[in-house]
Amino acid sequence: MLFNIAIKNLLGAGIRTWLNVFVTSVSIFMIIFSSGMYSGMMEHAMNVSIDTEIAGGAYWHPKYDPYDPISFEDAHSQVPINLKKIVDEQKALEVLVNQAAIYPDGRIVPVIMKGITADQSILNIPSKELLNYNGTNIPIIIGKGMAAYTKLELGDTFTIRWMDNSKTYDAAEGEIIHIMDSGNFKIDMGHIWISIEMARKILSMSEESSYIVYDQGTEEIEDIGNWIKRDVEYLVRDMKAIIEQDRPNAIMIYIILLSLAAMGIFNAQTLSIFRRKKEIGTLMALGMKKRTVVLLFTIEGALNAILAIFLTIILFGPLLYYFNLNGIPLPIDYSDMGLIISKTLMPVYSPILLIATAIIVFIILLVVSYIPSRRISRMHPVDAIRGKTAL
Repeated sequence: MLFNIAIKNLLGAGIRTWLNVFVTSVSIFMIIFSSGMYSGMMEHAMNVSIDTEIAGGAYWHPKYDPYDPISFEDAHSQVPINLKKIVDEQKALEVLVNQAAIYPDGRIVPVIMKGITADQSILNIPSKELLNYNGTNIPIIIGKGMAAYTKLELGDTFTIRWMDNSKTYDAAEGEIIHIMDSGNFKIDMGHIWISIEMARKILSMSEESSYIVYDQGTEEIEDIGNWIKRDVEYLVRDMKAIIEQDRPNAIMIYIILLSLAAMGIFNAQTLSIFRRKKEIGTLMALGMKKRTVVLLFTIEGALNAILAIFLTIILFGPLLYYFNLNGIPLPIDYSDMGLIISKTLMPVYSPILLIATAIIVFIILLVVSYIPSRRISRMHPVDAIRGKTAL
């Protein structure tokens, strides 16, 4: 009976009810949409990093630190025997890292020179292009961002200068044979890629490497000497930190949106109680208990939340589905800012996100519907009927 009365009261309120429901549904949509964008950013960054840089994980030379170029001079040695086996089985690839400088058009540009196993297929790096070069220069692959920064194009040549294993500086001519669009600024900006055989030859570091990257699904190697295992979780920690740093801003947006929705329901319930004092007094005079009347108004608030959830599904569900399939084109390329973000952001809406958002909104609106309804317990039926009760 209470449920039927609550429905009639909501429908009788007319446009006021639907405005509250619409505002609440917009809040639900924005919460899901924003959360989906953050999840999509994280998933894209993880996928690109795993695809182009991490694969299943890595084993590092004990002195190797990718954020400390000075360490590159000493961060190389022969790969332990057990790790060499998985390299020979093509389950892993070797990378030799060293500092260098290039001189395009007379300008000096410090770079990180990385020698990579040319015939590898573990990372999505077009290293096999290095095998097709027949010229006399050092064949080099650079990223799209690096090409734009240095104003280099396919076929351009320039001088490369480096310090070899005996602390002697040497130089040679390099040639751009391929420009890759990896989407990962960490293997693009400030990097040049050559074959590991060429890197070992010019650096006088025979059979040496700085780290190896192993394929996904490769079993963990136990005896690796003093080399250090780095799993995927460790290697993506910096990206997680960047995205998590911006989480408080998203949380503030959620709170504001929920506050607007809750405020609308709270005001609607307060106004409803004020305007329906005579109705409330009549119900209590006819024998309805005060707690039953409070329950009636609380049910009305709960129905507002349920209607808002259904309206979100009907009104905004197709829009969320469209974004999930086609993504959201971004106006600028965020890779220039040091972020691994696709030019078309693909939101990810997990079932947990959808269910949790619906439950949280329902609980909040239930609470804000109950709070003004408690005032009914202080009303006297006779005063309510006469319309003199102050709320």
